[in-house]
Amino acid sequence: MALIVALVALVGAPAYADAPVPALAARVTDETGTLTGEQKTTLEQSLRDFETQKGAQIAVLIVPTTAPETIEQYSIRVVEQWKLGRKNVDDGVLLIVAKSDRTLRIEVGYGLEGALTDATSNRIINETIVPRFRKGDFYGGISAGVDSIMRVVSGEPLPAPPAQKRSSDGAGRLLPVLFLLTVVAGGILRAILGRLPGALVTGGVIGFLAWLLSGAMLVAIAAGAIALLFTLLGSGMGAYVGGRSIGGGRFGGGSNRDIFRGGGGGFGGGGASGRW
Repeated sequence: MALIVALVALVGAPAYADAPVPALAARVTDETGTLTGEQKTTLEQSLRDFETQKGAQIAVLIVPTTAPETIEQYSIRVVEQWKLGRKNVDDGVLLIVAKSDRTLRIEVGYGLEGALTDATSNRIINETIVPRFRKGDFYGGISAGVDSIMRVVSGEPLPAPPAQKRSSDGAGRLLPVLFLLTVVAGGILRAILGRLPGALVTGGVIGFLAWLLSGAMLVAIAAGAIALLFTLLGSGMGAYVGGRSIGGGRFGGGSNRDIFRGGGGGFGGGGASGRW
């Protein structure tokens, strides 16, 4: 009889699934709506700039709860899935906040455990982040905590980050200028030389200018080809290439949004946790 009662109790007991780990798509992931769009953008830019300069990857995650796991258990699952930091350098850091649980943790990759020690992580939590959280200033606490983490990591000798390509950001700034030049020069040259010769000359001029300004041959080729087609097919109201408008105030469409991915870093449970 006792065995039957135990089995019934076991079957009837509720099963609690582990909280899911969000997909990694940005350096700041807020599952609670705590941060405003502007606050997230500011943090994201700061972390992106730091990674560009230092190479280390720092991410922020805000979740409602980690239940039924502790924040330590959940945090290690997150970093094992996200793989923050560079492979074989292991320079990743996660600042995780479980808002409803009133807990937080700094999870430190293997390569930073000598600088961002458990004691240092504990001090950042209790002296920098927690006092602000207790006042309801979550953005202030996270921002100050991230700044403290970056200052510590900045002093660690790490391999230099890979050289950044110039073409991505440079091309984005060049597009409006090149578009205006295409419209003006293309219209004049097409009227003087004819449609096809004018388009060829316009494409060559725009491609050459793009190469001078960006230093990237692929950017120059793409700009020249689009200018040629725009001049050849356009009528001043915009032309379509590949189903996308390249005229009417837009040149080449496209988005320069940064997609964040982990670099393959490893973690071993270093760091510290706290409450507020």
